Amino acid sequence: MSMNDGVKTAVRTVNLFEAFSRRKGPMTLTQIAEALSAPISSCHGLVRTLSARGYLYTSERNREIYPTKRLLEIANTIAAHDPVLESIVPELEALRDATDETVLLGRRQGDTILYLDVIEGGQTLRYSAGAGDIKPMHSSAIGKSFLGRLDSGERAALVARLPLDPRTPNTITEREPLTDDLAKGATRGYFVTRGENVVDVMGMATTADVYGETFGVAVAGPLARMEAGEEALAGELLAAKARLEALGGTI
Repeated sequence: MSMNDGVKTAVRTVNLFEAFSRRKGPMTLTQIAEALSAPISSCHGLVRTLSARGYLYTSERNREIYPTKRLLEIANTIAAHDPVLESIVPELEALRDATDETVLLGRRQGDTILYLDVIEGGQTLRYSAGAGDIKPMHSSAIGKSFLGRLDSGERAALVARLPLDPRTPNTITEREPLTDDLAKGATRGYFVTRGENVVDVMGMATTADVYGETFGVAVAGPLARMEAGEEALAGELLAAKARLEALGGTI
């Protein structure tokens, strides 16, 4: 198998499990091939291999295929022993308890933001996202916090090359207004999105340097509720930043 073939197989494996997540039910081999836009022969080999390793099973009655819980068990074990999250999550939970809004942990990945953890607030109407979600830098609060921590030259260069695609009608898509917005955030110590990534959702974020790594921490919730409590929420966010940066030791 060439390197390209290995990469293609890895991508198809991930796409397969994501397809099951979207469908929320079993699929036939033909449906899998359609979902992956791949030949049935290739999908048959993928399914056979994953079944032999215990990740998939096939119904004898209708030949429908579905994942076993093996992937879940492995993922839970990995997550439980993440050396970063083990120490950071208690502080994120404390921030969630203090704000009763959803708290997100993310980091920069190239020119995007990757959510590492999402701790949802307890209110019925709340912001929801998933660990592993990838967000643009210009329209997400954590993305703005990473842009805002750059010096002016680096910030200008990065803003100049970002596509600034509109995620909602409220997304800032012009470079000068975005630069001004980032400067305001840098002055107050936290960065805000107001319906720019998800309509009617406000996020506020800052970065924290923990164990020699930079993470973004955000609080997000319904726009009207967040705006009404912005000052208090910002205080809790910045207090969490200070606690995170006070964590000692190494990972």
